[in-house]
Amino acid sequence: MTDMAKGALHGIKVLDLSRVLAGPSCTQVLADLGAEVIKVERPHIGDETRHWAPPKFSDDTSAYYATINRNKKSLTVDITTPAGQTIIKQLVADSDIVVENFKVGGLKKYGLDYDSLKQDNPRLIYASLTGFGQTGPDAKRPGYDYIIQGLSGLMSITGPSDGEPHKVGVAVVDLFAGLQLTIGIQAALLARQHTGLGQHVDVALLDSALAMLANVGMNYLASDRVPPRLGNQHPNIVPYQVFEAKGASHFILACGNDSQFAKLCNVLGVDWNTDERFMTNPQRVANRELLCDELSKKFAKQPRSYWLEVLDKAGIPCGAIHNISEALAMPQAQAREMVVDFAAQGSPVRALGSPIKLSASPVTYRTPPPKLSEHTDSTLADLGYDSEMIAKLKADGIV
Repeated sequence: MTDMAKGALHGIKVLDLSRVLAGPSCTQVLADLGAEVIKVERPHIGDETRHWAPPKFSDDTSAYYATINRNKKSLTVDITTPAGQTIIKQLVADSDIVVENFKVGGLKKYGLDYDSLKQDNPRLIYASLTGFGQTGPDAKRPGYDYIIQGLSGLMSITGPSDGEPHKVGVAVVDLFAGLQLTIGIQAALLARQHTGLGQHVDVALLDSALAMLANVGMNYLASDRVPPRLGNQHPNIVPYQVFEAKGASHFILACGNDSQFAKLCNVLGVDWNTDERFMTNPQRVANRELLCDELSKKFAKQPRSYWLEVLDKAGIPCGAIHNISEALAMPQAQAREMVVDFAAQGSPVRALGSPIKLSASPVTYRTPPPKLSEHTDSTLADLGYDSEMIAKLKADGIV
């Protein structure tokens, strides 16, 4: 098998000191792309998400843990002990990347911070994911996705206009920050090709959430007006929202330009596209409530299936609102292999697939999420520990 077939990052070694969601989501992407990822977990306990159940696939593999830990090896080490720190430093010696999400300064007391580790491995890329970043007045505060969604303003623009602020249904800040960390790591790998040196990659949940504000944040910067919460409506485009059809079923209509709105008017048998109140998108935004009330009356006359058919035929963007089962059962999702089954590897785990499709060095699903400490003995043996030494480390509670 060629290196390309083994993955775009084949030959890259990652020591994963992170836990829960944000950091492990980054290292899973690296692992999917072919990197060797050694996940360091606490002896006997492991990553706490192993126990965030139900549901679970096995005794120590919850659905949550399985979300972001495939293609990794599990090594248990007590990094608070000198012997454990020695093991980590031995692994760092020939690692390309260390990923950690401890509180700022939390690893310094163990000699496992960037400034300490780069002395012996100047090519090391040390990636830190924290709540608020390595600098600033809040740097030492712990960070949690839910709280960051609130602090960043993200919740203030999510939810019904006449109700309380809502969080997004999954921990999007954690996942977005994990992707940002992945991008930073890959950029550092490219930079190292030119300089021969690694660097510290610093990504914060708060920074990532603020960047996620995107056009809504820019609306504020352009106008100094605090954006309102609009429920399922779009702040800059009308009509671009959820409508209710006959039978209390809902669908999404997304008219992104004046041409699409004209097609919609033709489907509905109205001439609103020539009405000066609705001819252009800025006019429709200004008269949002009036237009959407009229659209709601129209859409209430036919069932959702009718509207999806005629709108799609007319080239007007629209779509059903699926539950999770319906979404994963879509022929398109199946064709894109967005559900992965590890039965062939003797595992009960089924997982969501990677969205990254590379033509020459594709993502591979080599191993299911590891059992706790599954690779401790083999990893230590690779470092030169014999069976007696490993047995003593276990007896002492080091691994």
